[in-house]
Parts: sequence; C-alpha cells; structure tokens
Amino acid sequence: MTPIEEALQEKILVLDGAMGTMLQAYKFEEEDFRGERFKDHSSPLKGNNDLLSITQPEAIKAVHRAYFEVGADIVETNTFSSTSIGMADYAMEDLVYELNYASAQLAKTVANEFTQANLDKPRFVAGSIGPTNRTASMSPDVNDPCYRAVTFDELVEAYSEQVRGLVDGGADVLLVETVFDTLNAKAALFAIDSLKEENNWDIPVMISGTITDASGRTLSGQTVEAFAVSVSHIPLLSIGFNCALGADQLLPYLRRLSTTTEALVSAHPNAGLPNAFGAYDQTPEEMRDLIKKYLDENLVNIIGGCCGSTPEHIRLIAEIASQHQPRKVSQYS
Repeated sequence: MTPIEEALQEKILVLDGAMGTMLQAYKFEEEDFRGERFKDHSSPLKGNNDLLSITQPEAIKAVHRAYFEVGADIVETNTFSSTSIGMADYAMEDLVYELNYASAQLAKTVANEFTQANLDKPRFVAGSIGPTNRTASMSPDVNDPCYRAVTFDELVEAYSEQVRGLVDGGADVLLVETVFDTLNAKAALFAIDSLKEENNWDIPVMISGTITDASGRTLSGQTVEAFAVSVSHIPLLSIGFNCALGADQLLPYLRRLSTTTEALVSAHPNAGLPNAFGAYDQTPEEMRDLIKKYLDENLVNIIGGCCGSTPEHIRLIAEIASQHQPRKVSQYS
C-alpha cells in the first residue's frame, strides 16, 4: 500500500485549489512567460501557464506553498495542458517531458518541506493530466460528423510522454481530471496502465470527470453511472467530479456516484458559477457551507477546489474536513 492510500484510510484528504486563479494575481506579461531561455521563441507564449514551471519556478512553488500552509494534503502539478497536443498551440511539443518533470519536481520539493516539518501530516503530489483541447468522441466540424481532430493512438502517445515526466519527477498519484470526453480519458488510462506494467510502477490513479450542464451528463453524453462503469476497468484510487459546476450544483451527482462505485470518491468543484465577466464570486464561507453537506452525508474521501478557489477557500474546507470521517468503502472497511 502506498503512503497516500494509507493516509486515506485515516482521514479525508484535502486537495488544493485553483492554480490559474493564483497565477493571475502575478499579472505576468509576455516577457515573463518567455524568460531568458525562450526570448526568441517563434510563437507568442503569454497564457501558457504550464511553461511557468520552467520560466517562473519560484511563483509555482509559492502557489504550492500557499495551499500547503492552509492545510492541503495534496497539491496538483502545474501540468494541466502539458501534452504535445496542448503544447502544439505554442510550438513547444518538444518540451513536454521537461515540463512535466520540472512541474512534478517543484511540487515534490515543496511537499517534502512540509512533510519534514510535520511527519504526522505527510503531503502528496498529484500529477495533473488534463483532457487536451481535442475530443476523440465527437467531430469539431458540424458539416462532417465522421471527422475527428485526434485519434485514440495519438492521445495514448501524448499521454504516455506526459505520464513519464510526472512519474520521473516524483508525483505520488496520477490525476486524470476534468474529463469531458470519456474516450480521451480511456486513452490516458490505457497509457498509464501500459507504463505501470512496463516499468513495474506502483502509483495510484485518480480520475475526475466533468458534468457539463443541468442534464447531468458529460460532454460526450454519459450519465454519472455510465461514466463510472466505463472507467473502472483498471484499479482506481478514486473517482470523482470537478470543474464546470459549483458545490451546490455538483451535490446530486456526487450522491449518485457514491452509491455507484466501490472506489474512493473525490470532488473539487468550482467556487460557484462564473459571473458575466468570467470571475467567481463565491466566498470561502459560502463554499465551505456547501461542501459541509458532502461531509455530513459521508460522500467523499478527497475534497478540494477548482476554478476560482483560493487558499482561503481551502483553509475553511480543510477545517471542516478535519471534523468529519471519510466515506467508507468495502476495501477499506
């Protein structure tokens, strides 16, 4: 049993909040993204937040540190878009392994600092694996429904490169997150499973889907129950939901998931829904009170925040999580 699995037997673990929300406060400009190394790069780089792990590493470490300081047990690597598919937008496909390795090392360095300071509260790093900006299940061209912008094999290759960097850099768990197309996620899981077998890795896997609207389905059309069944062909540490919805909108889907799966359950909702300007107005107190319902109903084992959530949101969530017992499932009961 890995250390994170041992910790999850004892308590609810708290995941960090939004990386992007925190980085926006730095107001980085083009030259900050480029740094000295990429000052002559051919494509614009502003907005490539994952690149900041190389060009602004102290800022990334500061974000991780801010979340650990308020009680987070797990931080996610700054690698949401760090695949060759995602980096193609910036002509940086050749940097994928380095981006993932560097991001995992930054997070692991900070995690080790906090673990050494309090051995009774070990801290962990989740290697963040995003959905890419392409979908294997649907056509982006309404005039050609058979067309696909990416193939399953291309996704497997892209995810394999990302996963190697994350594991080599020190990630404790792999988090396939914000899943809107389950076929993309299955490519990620196939890549992970193949690499685990090939390298004899013992690294747990989390998966977190996204309910996109009031229909209660993912973008590729699956219900909660269908999503859970279709990704449970490999052993999972946890399955859950994140993004798109606030904590109150996500609650009914977590209730359904909790009765569907024998895996642990995770949730990291947004800080409410975005306003007309794309910002998130939900206060830490409001988010805490909504998430308390998850805890009172014994729905989750891992809890955190997604878009709009800050260290203050996570501080209050960590406080109430410490007062509740984790959801019990058969393999841990």
